[in-house]
Amino acid sequence: MKILVCISHVPDTTSKINFTEGDTKFDKNGVQFVINPNDEFGLTRAMWFKEKQGASVDVVNVGEADTEPTLRKALAIGADNAIRVNTPAKDGFQVAKELAKVAQDGGYDLVIAGRESIDYNGGMVPGMLAKLLKANFVNTCVSLEVEGDKATAIREIDGGKETLTSSLPLVIGGQKGLVEESDLKIPNMRGIMMARKKPLNVVDPIGAEEKTSADKFEKPAPKGDVKLIDKDNLDELINLLHNEAKAI
Repeated sequence: MKILVCISHVPDTTSKINFTEGDTKFDKNGVQFVINPNDEFGLTRAMWFKEKQGASVDVVNVGEADTEPTLRKALAIGADNAIRVNTPAKDGFQVAKELAKVAQDGGYDLVIAGRESIDYNGGMVPGMLAKLLKANFVNTCVSLEVEGDKATAIREIDGGKETLTSSLPLVIGGQKGLVEESDLKIPNMRGIMMARKKPLNVVDPIGAEEKTSADKFEKPAPKGDVKLIDKDNLDELINLLHNEAKAI
């Protein structure tokens, strides 16, 4: 089984976020970048298929040279090969088109993407990628088993979970639950050294056109002052919740 894992290069959630050029550009200065958490769950599940079933695992990213440390970390975790599409990731459609070309050329049985990246939270790429590949698609996937050319997946739905069976090729949008956080792999020194010798192939983009663009960014408003209400003054508490906070 050939598996392709899509890797997004995203800011660490502890990073302090700022914008430049009149709040129209994201400021990367001083920001630590990591593998998108939803993608890391998918990569860890792919490693399970590699260890238990002998699957081959490639990782792919759409981005410029600054994303390569993130791909090298994926190689250190255990991926066999890495592919970088040499173009900035501009919007979901453009990224999906570039990923689809890589997936088509590689003839993959299973494509694993995170259900969304934690930077823009668009949640568009996995579904569009499946459509472009004319492959079956399971989003919000929290469990995946593959036997032969059949897959059994469980996905989260409103109020519960749904179990699905599908033939391959298959695209999934994975998330926490696909593996548990305790199962995530931390690269060891041997993995890091081996990653330096593994192929990281840079391919030219097909020139997919983006359909959207960001006009401006705005940070959330700072938290307001806290009002303390005496525990015996329930009428005042209800009044503030109703008329000021508009919470009830």
